[in-house]
Amino acid sequence: MGRVNFDLLAELCRTPGAPGHEAPIRTVVERELRPLADECWTDPLGNFVARKAGSGPRLMLCAHMDEISFMVQHIEDSGFLRVLPLGGFDAKTLTAQRVIVHGREDLLGVMGTTAVHLMSEEDRKRPPKLEDFYVDVGLSAERVRELVRPGDVVTRERELARLGNLVTSKSLDNRAGLYVLIEAMRALGPHECEIFAVAAVQEEVGLRGARVAAARIRPQLALAMDITLANDGPGTAAHQHVSTIGGGAAIKVYDTSVIVPARVVEHLLAVAAARGIAHQLEIMPRGGTDTRELQLSGDGAVAGCVSIPTRYVHQSVETLDPEDLDASVALVAAFCETAQALVD
Repeated sequence: MGRVNFDLLAELCRTPGAPGHEAPIRTVVERELRPLADECWTDPLGNFVARKAGSGPRLMLCAHMDEISFMVQHIEDSGFLRVLPLGGFDAKTLTAQRVIVHGREDLLGVMGTTAVHLMSEEDRKRPPKLEDFYVDVGLSAERVRELVRPGDVVTRERELARLGNLVTSKSLDNRAGLYVLIEAMRALGPHECEIFAVAAVQEEVGLRGARVAAARIRPQLALAMDITLANDGPGTAAHQHVSTIGGGAAIKVYDTSVIVPARVVEHLLAVAAARGIAHQLEIMPRGGTDTRELQLSGDGAVAGCVSIPTRYVHQSVETLDPEDLDASVALVAAFCETAQALVD
């Protein structure tokens, strides 16, 4: 199971942080990063930044801290809540899942929809849609309206658990990347770069936090930390895997938002090989990360991404290998220690 701090990983996954409502998870991040930094601040959009002094180029590390969530749109006369998604959900995984409604107090809820017994044959064959669901908090409409109002957010309720040699939890996207950011700062050795470790907001709704943070910091070098697809289960051809669980840190080459400069990929490959860090290459044909905003910031930054292979992405729970987390921490720290070579 490697050297992973499971207590920290579980706390990061458990702590709510819907897009635009990241205050609870930001508190945990600040607690961990402040002792490791020379200076810290929160910017106007809510990004938390921890700066580590250096005489070399500005290097921005970025891991988003928001999670896919819902927002209350309407309270029915019956007390059920209609919600809209904050981020992309796989609707077929939502039936009867527990959630937490963050109103005047936290309320446990269940994602409800029409029982299969009452569906027509045609409805049974149709994939569920997000608008088919509502949230049941088990209270009268009067009580619900006292505690909940439109605009309140709803997050998933699920604890981190061991799954053989793996771990499974809600929100590993991107609490795994957030974990790597924190632990890489903790593992950091001698370095020349001036490092800005950013826990970014609102990635799931449009990479918004990274855009603002990068515009303010204007990095010369940048590295994102996020999960990537490990579509390595039965029935999937090898060329569709994107990454493989247990294969080590994934060095991004391409996704639909970014083409990583060859010199960044080669540098990460060389550092990983020199330090014996398990690694693999990642080409993701659909989806993107904060890497795009890092690359396009200011006058343009030399930007890449270290990804954590993850199964069941944007579903009720996600799954990864702690050994891949360890490898990602080691590779990000090593990049920080050597990245000045990319601008020399």
